[in-house]
Amino acid sequence: MSETKSKFLEVYSVLKSELLNDPAFEFTDDSRQWVERMLDYNVPGGKLNRGLSVVDSYKLLQGRQLTDDEVFLACVLGWCIEWVGNRIPPLYFVKADAFSQLQAYFLVLDDIMDNSHTRRGQPCWFRVPKVGMIAANDGVILRNQIPRILKNHFKGKPYYVDLLDLFNEVEFQTASGQMIDLITTIEGEKDLSKYSLPLHRRIVQYKTAYYSFYLPVACALLMAGENLDNHTSVKDILVQMGIYFQVQDDYLDCFGDPQVIGKIGTDIEDFKCSWLVVKTLEICNEEQKKTLYGNYGKADPANVAKVKALYKDLDLQGVFLEYESKSYETLVSSIEAHPSKAVQAVLKSFLGKIYKRQK
Repeated sequence: MSETKSKFLEVYSVLKSELLNDPAFEFTDDSRQWVERMLDYNVPGGKLNRGLSVVDSYKLLQGRQLTDDEVFLACVLGWCIEWVGNRIPPLYFVKADAFSQLQAYFLVLDDIMDNSHTRRGQPCWFRVPKVGMIAANDGVILRNQIPRILKNHFKGKPYYVDLLDLFNEVEFQTASGQMIDLITTIEGEKDLSKYSLPLHRRIVQYKTAYYSFYLPVACALLMAGENLDNHTSVKDILVQMGIYFQVQDDYLDCFGDPQVIGKIGTDIEDFKCSWLVVKTLEICNEEQKKTLYGNYGKADPANVAKVKALYKDLDLQGVFLEYESKSYETLVSSIEAHPSKAVQAVLKSFLGKIYKRQK
């Protein structure tokens, strides 16, 4: 385990202790034990990439070794992001440390909405015995712990209000993206004619890109004393990166090695608005479209096999590789056009972690 990740996990223990002794609520032994168990089950799991990226980004922006206090505060913001993503049962697009808190809240609720069974190799929180729909309230608790954390550690900072605005805005964007995804795939109303590249982009932009890519960097920029209004180009680049990331995810769901990516893809069976299906709709002929309409969204392996065969007939692997190459060139060009070498370093760090990934 890296030194940064070790310190990051230490900060989780500090934040958890603070929340379990929050003077705004008189805990009983039962309620404190419930919240502690809920936090440990939902927040610190996963790779913690989003949360850790706040620390990495802030260090690159400062261009020097960080003090212990700076590392601690960057970790706190990272955990806030992790908190957000875990409050909802699994988000479709994020197959995902104030930032960490945000993630937990989203994942807990998203799992309920998607009626999911597992998350990070264990049963979804709402499927744990005796939890059930209490998980919905737990998601609300996770969401409300984020401003408690921010208040405890940033209230005296000049960028405190900007942090609150940032988290509120990204949370609104992410929830709205989730809404678009959910109303597009309402059970009993499956309609491929609704699917298009613009729709796919909107879902990914709002449901994934702002929260997974922009939020960690924006937190680091605020800590560095920057005005986010002066960094709209950074936001645009990170959104494009988030869209590229999701297209990779959609591609790997069908063509990736399950032993490498850690799961068997089910986007076809689940009628997902995947990049592969919207590209198919864009380039297929009428006969191929009939095949797609007749087999997409069905769980029978024979139907799934026909869709995958269609993808291969259309050479979607080649189409993806061309998309990946062009996306990378465009992103690099945009990054190198930024006047700040420190910001360039942050953006290139993000891109380097996802370019040509296999999982």
